[in-house]
Amino acid sequence: MSTAILTGQPVPGSSIEADLRSLGFDLRIATDAAEAETLLAEVPGDQRVALVDARFVGHVHALRLGLTDPRFPLAGIPGAVTAQPAGRQALTRAMARENSAGGGTTLVDSLADRILTALDADGTDVHRPELGSLVAAVPADPQARNEARQAVTDVDDEAVRLKSAVKSRDGFFTTYCISPYSRYIARWCARRGLTPNQVTTASLLTALIAAGCAATGTRGGFVAAGVLLIASFVLDCTDGQLARYSLQYSTLGAWLDATFDRAKEYAYYAGLALGAARGGDDVWALALGAMVLQTCRHVVDFSFNEANHDATANTSPTAALSDKLDSVGWTVWVRRMIVLPIGERWAMIAVLTAVTTPRITFYALLIGCAFAATYTTAGRVLRSLTRKAKRTDRAAGALADLADSGPLAQGFAQAFKKAARKLPGFTAPVVALLGGLAVVLTAALTDFGGPWPIVAALGYALTSGLAVARPLKGALDWLAPPFLRAAEYGTVLVLAARADVNGALPAAFGLVAAVAYHHYDTVYRIRGDAGAPPAWLVRSIGGHEGRTLLVTVLAALLTASQFTVALTALAVAVALVVLVESIRFWVGAHKGGAPAVHDEGETA
Repeated sequence: MSTAILTGQPVPGSSIEADLRSLGFDLRIATDAAEAETLLAEVPGDQRVALVDARFVGHVHALRLGLTDPRFPLAGIPGAVTAQPAGRQALTRAMARENSAGGGTTLVDSLADRILTALDADGTDVHRPELGSLVAAVPADPQARNEARQAVTDVDDEAVRLKSAVKSRDGFFTTYCISPYSRYIARWCARRGLTPNQVTTASLLTALIAAGCAATGTRGGFVAAGVLLIASFVLDCTDGQLARYSLQYSTLGAWLDATFDRAKEYAYYAGLALGAARGGDDVWALALGAMVLQTCRHVVDFSFNEANHDATANTSPTAALSDKLDSVGWTVWVRRMIVLPIGERWAMIAVLTAVTTPRITFYALLIGCAFAATYTTAGRVLRSLTRKAKRTDRAAGALADLADSGPLAQGFAQAFKKAARKLPGFTAPVVALLGGLAVVLTAALTDFGGPWPIVAALGYALTSGLAVARPLKGALDWLAPPFLRAAEYGTVLVLAARADVNGALPAAFGLVAAVAYHHYDTVYRIRGDAGAPPAWLVRSIGGHEGRTLLVTVLAALLTASQFTVALTALAVAVALVVLVESIRFWVGAHKGGAPAVHDEGETA
């Protein structure tokens, strides 16, 4: 239960009490600041509390935005301020100081507004939502009250609420083909008490059924798969819109939304590959290649964003040109579409599944994703080279966590620590790229079962250690994690393809999927300010260089059939370890009252 303390002189005919009750608040009435302080102290410390001026005039949705958003410890709008348990001490301190000062000695005569002013003076971070056309005011006289009430009548807050449920920045397909009606589905769900997590789960189940239809290998199955994939995407948009519409944000929800998106897409790839196999066409290498490419694209996004999350002097001519192009309407949509965001990508996959073959679908997907990756990475490289950004220790730490270095790489990093200080600033991405290319090309160009991939994998472990031997603060150091991902995934793909036996590539698909989940989980923890996964987890699954070396050793010591069994066993072991730890962490974070978040994730 949340408690709202109404302060100030009540106004006959005001709807403020009914509005607050509709938002789930239990009401208390305070006649002055001293009584408000007393009532505030009586509210249990584990509950949300709000101070609201009884003369408040405004939209219910303005109150909802200002007083019920779970993401912020302290928030306020004109005439109202709220605190969750994490912000309670700051609110109590500001209230005590305001009460001891005599209250009405300032020019601002609303207690809630005076508290907001006091919090600002303390340097406390108070969230103030963008209200736009919504009204939130404390009128000083009857004329101002009538004008405020008329302004409330003139704006339909439900229309504003529906509009704000949709992402402000989204893909073309989502904006024009999904959001015009998915927002109403979100409202329908909210009115029936459904949660975003339930809609997210429904989206996952729909996508898994779509993958099952694709796995039948029949034309009817492919058509049904395409339709269901679009239906899954509609639900995927709906869950975020429901979260924004009803302000139901949570740590667990953000994790489910992000991980389920990846699970849905990659499960669909597997379904397509199984369906193609039923028709006599082996496209597992294409399916695995698509997953590798898409995952590496995401790592590029994550690494670049984390490297520049809190960089200072973060400007460049390239960024200025991009901002200028944003002022030209048609270029915005073209640039959003050519990066093949999830909406356009899933629409393309769905249509091609229904009308063509899995092979053609994967070819189109690989070509489209390769072009998008080239375009976005080139632009980010240009931005990095032309800006004078100074990166922080936090950014360097995030990149080190994304590198996923195991005991071997960390040992080499310690050995190279002093020498690395004398190396050029571009050392990290260069040695990561060269070491990764060496192991992938060696596996591709030598006979399966030979010793040379092991030698190359040892060299890769050495170069990986050199790449992270000093803080990753260079202009292009954000490229190191995606190069390391591409090396590990590429080695598994190439060795499985070179084994040339049934089951090797599906086993490799499972292993890469398990490892990719671990890497995505690392990203979501960093984004949620929860830190990287525990060191024991990284050590237990070997780090990227340890897994790469292990796969090359297995390929050298085992027959092709035995290698397939070993890959399967490794995939199961990695999946069990990372899933158990991930679920334990995120469920624990949710139950432990971790700050609610809402990660918009990939542009839909």
